[in-house]
Amino acid sequence: MDTATLATWVVDARRRTLEVYGDLDDASFAVPYLRIINPPLWELGHVAWFQEYWVLRHALGGEPQRADADALWNSARVAHETRWTLPLPSRAMTCAFLETTRDRVLDALARSGAEPSASLAYFTQLSVFHEDMHVEAFRYTRQTMGWPAPPRMDPEPRLAAEDAGPCPGDVPVPGGVWRLGAERDKAEFVFDNEKWAHDVVLAPFAIARAPVTQGQYVAFVEDGGYTRRELWSEAGWAAREAAGASHPLHWRRQGTTWERRVYDRWTPIANTPHRPVIHVSAHEAEAYCRWAGRRLPTEAEWERAARGASFTHAHLDARGLDTVDVGAFSASDSEVGCRQMMGNVWEWTSSPFTAYPGFTRDPYAEYSEPWFGDHRVLRGGAFVTRARLLRPTWRNFYKPDRRDVWCGFRTCALE
Repeated sequence: MDTATLATWVVDARRRTLEVYGDLDDASFAVPYLRIINPPLWELGHVAWFQEYWVLRHALGGEPQRADADALWNSARVAHETRWTLPLPSRAMTCAFLETTRDRVLDALARSGAEPSASLAYFTQLSVFHEDMHVEAFRYTRQTMGWPAPPRMDPEPRLAAEDAGPCPGDVPVPGGVWRLGAERDKAEFVFDNEKWAHDVVLAPFAIARAPVTQGQYVAFVEDGGYTRRELWSEAGWAAREAAGASHPLHWRRQGTTWERRVYDRWTPIANTPHRPVIHVSAHEAEAYCRWAGRRLPTEAEWERAARGASFTHAHLDARGLDTVDVGAFSASDSEVGCRQMMGNVWEWTSSPFTAYPGFTRDPYAEYSEPWFGDHRVLRGGAFVTRARLLRPTWRNFYKPDRRDVWCGFRTCALE
């Protein structure tokens, strides 16, 4: 990757980090302890630390700007619950750390010439993609806390009238040998959990053209979906009881009307029935599937069905403040005819997050390996995800009880 593109990405990522919380007052930063979010002030400092650690210190051999940087912001060493009690620098000092680190990276890129070294290019990309993930996390912190929507950073997408509404039905996908994962001969950046492509055998299957919608999910809720034990796995029922869940996160019933909270505003679901259901766990998705006589796709099936899906014509990059109808962005269809495989909402799969054959850790060892086994794979990206972060092979992963992220699901027909 050339220096100019890398520099543009560094500037863009830092702008989005500074802006996504820039409108909030200092009192808003004093959030209570929650296991599903980070303290905003700590997370901002962590973003700057990560870039300094991997680009300026690891790739270029520089020294830390603060002697206590690792003790404050190294997420591999600082336990989650400890982050609320650390003696963090002020907000102004943290923002200065963000800006100084960015400027030093830009200076290093400028001095590297038109083509940076492989090490500088790799770790700069790593820091940008890491920052993109945290900007998405900043947004779901705002959603979790019920704060106003963040400022829109890019023009809202223009949707054609014919793209609204549902996108019903299944598409058949032929069976055969499929290459799952990233190929070695591709020049693009990939994370260690995508390495390397290997053959898997897929039986023929039929997968939904679009994710499950809010309107479809309302029918499940109103048919007692959250009280029918036979629809839930043992782990799913335990998670449902622990959460006290009787409907998706950020839903409420007002009389006979279901509403969903989008940041700090409540919207009747009846007004947006064709938008994908969002903020549901993998357990909730599986219970719905049992109710509907369906199943979740494996990640190999999902990746196969997503082949040829367009990133250019997709609901990504936080250009809107919410999801759109599942019928929108018809130009994003994959080769087999699945819509919105990229963007709008992350999609749960049935696959546990595990290593591919021959897995070896990349330098950022804590990215993947600690989470193998008890996390579940999600695919595709959400409306808040940066397009440059995604590839058809890109694997997201969360514990199956997580409901706060921008996650939904699509289903497959039972064989």
